[in-house]
Amino acid sequence: MNKLNVPGPKAQAILERDQKAISSSYPRAYPFVMDHGKGVEVWDVDGNRFLDMMAGIAVISTGHAHPRVVKAVQDAAEKFMHISSDFYHEGWVNLSEKLDQIAPFKEPAKVFLGNSGTEAVEAAIKLAKYKTQRQNFIAFTGAFHGRTMGAVSFTASKSTYHHGFYPLMPGVTHVPYPNEYRPVLARRAGEDYGETCVRFIEEEVFARNVPGEDVAGIIIEPIQGEGGYLVPPDGFFPALRALCDKYGILLIVDEVQSGVGRTGKWWAVEHWGVEPDIVASAKGIASGIPLGACIARESVMTWPKGAHGNTYGGNPIACAASLATLKLVEERYLANAVEVGQYLIDALEEIQARHPSMGAVRGKGLMVGVEFVKDKNTKEPGDEIRNAVERNAFEHGLLALGCGKSTIRFAPPLCIERKDVDEGLEIFEAAVAMSEKSHGLK
Repeated sequence: MNKLNVPGPKAQAILERDQKAISSSYPRAYPFVMDHGKGVEVWDVDGNRFLDMMAGIAVISTGHAHPRVVKAVQDAAEKFMHISSDFYHEGWVNLSEKLDQIAPFKEPAKVFLGNSGTEAVEAAIKLAKYKTQRQNFIAFTGAFHGRTMGAVSFTASKSTYHHGFYPLMPGVTHVPYPNEYRPVLARRAGEDYGETCVRFIEEEVFARNVPGEDVAGIIIEPIQGEGGYLVPPDGFFPALRALCDKYGILLIVDEVQSGVGRTGKWWAVEHWGVEPDIVASAKGIASGIPLGACIARESVMTWPKGAHGNTYGGNPIACAASLATLKLVEERYLANAVEVGQYLIDALEEIQARHPSMGAVRGKGLMVGVEFVKDKNTKEPGDEIRNAVERNAFEHGLLALGCGKSTIRFAPPLCIERKDVDEGLEIFEAAVAMSEKSHGLK
């Protein structure tokens, strides 16, 4: 494998201009300056080719520049680019009907469209407050739900997201996410660790802090994204649904990163046979065109005209891109995420056996995380090793991103093939070996 000259001269010139003109708040991972992409391949402005294993953070679900999505966007743009949410158009209705059809509950759905995952979460928060006439919420440590003032109050993956912005929205209580690799609660004999975390909510939070009858909603990522690609134990969601039913609480699933076929099902929560009340979706829903959706049971979305709205909701280009994306996912990529996702997990587990820094491999479908540690017995996070792997992979032609304290995520386009996985993992294992050597691990 050859090491790439990155950033090259053209990229370096753009980076210098970027530093002068663009907000320093953006958390850039490494100096990749994109020129174009096709499928799972991307090229930078200096002509370097990369394999994309992060898809714009699980956004480019159908691959870069899929011709059917491009054609849908072009056709929509030729008709009209905007009309505002004060009026109507058929594409908006078509997409909302499709989201109703694939919603993870039997009851008919109603849909609120916005521009991002954060907006979808904000809509879910407001809707839950309006429907229940309650003010309190439960969220989870490690969560990422967005950065606007409402959504960031639920986010608890990094203190950076809160620093300098207090006071946040009141009424949000965070509880431990059921991370089996790093449990923090005492489990009873015979108890699933997911059940332990739900019992903690009822016995400690509801009994000592916030009465369950005062809680509007519990918001949860079915598979935690920024927190480290954490998959909950099988007992968690059934117990959480039962708790919500007992106290009249709305179960809100944040499927912004895990939804739209990413895990081999339309929605990750479907892996546990549980029906939520509200779904927040974005990222992979429109193959890179900004779009967010709050999808709720018809009996929940009962707020009156003017209670919530936006200017760009139902944008015709975004709706066209989403309809094309959902059709492709349905026809091809749901099944591909199952098949190639399992191939990826199996291959990573083989690599794990050869490397002392790879503490855990976990995920479903094409949402897979590898957690790095300094020692497999102590499980001390190997964040420095993870960072080195991320950088070494980039310098040899693989785009991957970290999450959590010491995890690398694999969230490639859903069109990825086995040969692409093989190519990407060859680079990945070499990057791991280089990083282990530089950190004194053998």
